[in-house]
Amino acid sequence: MSIREMSKKIVLCFLLTSCTYSINAQVKDSLSFIKSKKMSDDDLLKKREGTFATGLPDFSSDPVTGFGFGIRSNFYWNGERTNPLFAYTPYLAKLKANVAYYTSNARELILSLDVPYYKGTRWRFKIDFKAQQNPANLYFGSTESTVGNLRLPSDENTTFSTYAAFDKARKTLRPGGVGEAAFVTDALSNRFRETEYMLNLKADYALGNGKWRIMSGYEIQHLSYKTFEGEEADAINPITGEETSAPNGFSLLQRDYDQGKISGLEGGWISILQTALIFDTRDFEPDPTKGYYFEIANEYSSKYIGSQFDFNKLFIQARAYQKLPFGKRTVIAGRLGIGNIFGKNAPFFEFQDQWSPEGSINSLGGKQSLRGYRANRFLARSLWFTNVELRYRIAETKLGKQRFAFGVAPFFDAGTVRDEWQNLNFKNIKYSYGLGARVAWNQSTIISFDYGISKEDKLFYVGIGQAF
Repeated sequence: MSIREMSKKIVLCFLLTSCTYSINAQVKDSLSFIKSKKMSDDDLLKKREGTFATGLPDFSSDPVTGFGFGIRSNFYWNGERTNPLFAYTPYLAKLKANVAYYTSNARELILSLDVPYYKGTRWRFKIDFKAQQNPANLYFGSTESTVGNLRLPSDENTTFSTYAAFDKARKTLRPGGVGEAAFVTDALSNRFRETEYMLNLKADYALGNGKWRIMSGYEIQHLSYKTFEGEEADAINPITGEETSAPNGFSLLQRDYDQGKISGLEGGWISILQTALIFDTRDFEPDPTKGYYFEIANEYSSKYIGSQFDFNKLFIQARAYQKLPFGKRTVIAGRLGIGNIFGKNAPFFEFQDQWSPEGSINSLGGKQSLRGYRANRFLARSLWFTNVELRYRIAETKLGKQRFAFGVAPFFDAGTVRDEWQNLNFKNIKYSYGLGARVAWNQSTIISFDYGISKEDKLFYVGIGQAF
């Protein structure tokens, strides 16, 4: 037997042992604490039984990462309708496996196992592993000055109101400064490469009637970074307008590090303790029709637990879902998030996302927070943002054993960042809007297509899962 076959059998054995148990009155009574989580009758009728997989090919192309290909897959263990958990959980267990490779040698492997209400108890367990290298990360600064117009790394006095104008200007050849080539481009000066290895273990416990949960977890990461000074990159001849190539100039990230504005570019080991208090009444986590979700989440990192960095991150998030009385399945969904990073020398990479037990959120910009702006377009120590979507189902169909539902989701996003949480207010708000399309594959896998529009850019996103 091969190692791959042996591993597959071990995983299946674990899942079947963990998620299957006798069905009797005593077990059903023990599940009274999750009665509020019962799915709608319409969704329950369509929920698929047994074990199945969903997967999508992943193709992309980027001037830095090159051509990429891979697969995004989910393996579900739903159990049978006779299982007392069937009507109350999105699945008995889910294994997510994402793999991608790019011609620039960028690569990604993500494995995630989620087992809610383990063996019918109040416990939920999650295990996440990630190994990735991404040379297409963006950095525009790490203070509230980023809410202004775009600025060239080599000329902060010149601003641009659109990303297209900014991108053209930074590719335009300029005379090199001290330590640079005679003529350089800034095409890669807002980019950096991150290499990450991460293991995360989480467990939460349902309290009382099951609406409240407490969670704790531990994460260990190793991060390393590289900027692109001197590397050959796209350029534009300012006289002829012809496209050419030239060495890249100094990067904004490297300059901020050298000037002591940020820390963490040297990378290293990060050890994190995670805690959260959660209130959750959603009827179906992947695609709710009603309910509320509220969390207070915290990450603590210190040399006392083996980390090379000291910081504390607090994130508060509230979501609401309400089915409307028109259409077959029309839901208004809203979210509000507020976050702050404590610690004078918190590393720059912790400014890039807000941690949530539901999954990290890019802050601020990108498909998870402010669609219509580039990922991490606005960074600072504190932030708030909000999202609103109207999710309207158009049609449903069944192909063999596969069930599909199709819908649209117009959306509105807004938010801003500040250097101190005391200064969070409604000034200098950035907003975007757009239209999304949703494909629900066997209910639990939601394929999202979003076209976001802002004053600065127009961006199209494709992914698995709702934005929130």
